[in-house]
Amino acid sequence: MKRANGARLLFIRPAKTPALPCLRSHVFCKIYIYVIMQYIFDILTYISYNIGMEAMKLKNKRMKLARVEHDYSQEKLADAVGVTRQTIGMIESGNYNPSLNLCVAICKALNKTLNDLFWEEVQ
Repeated sequence: MKRANGARLLFIRPAKTPALPCLRSHVFCKIYIYVIMQYIFDILTYISYNIGMEAMKLKNKRMKLARVEHDYSQEKLADAVGVTRQTIGMIESGNYNPSLNLCVAICKALNKTLNDLFWEEVQ
């Protein structure tokens, strides 16, 4: 496993390390704890990044279809709900999680329900 910057992660040998390295040197103890904390942080970052990437793959195709059915451009829909065109594009591409108020405003502008546009169907 590697960090985002390409550096290799440090693996701790559970059986061959001294039982209490902190007793020998206070500085060594701080370094040892820092290495362990950095390792845990790297693992959590790796996991959260991969989970985030999976969530970003979900696109809101139903909102785009409803917008096209009403002959709205992204800019026209954005003006109707009071956001920027980039926000609408990011919602459709799955890179932005809109607030509930924004979801309701989009549904009113497109004459749809929240279930029609934003509810995930279980397969």
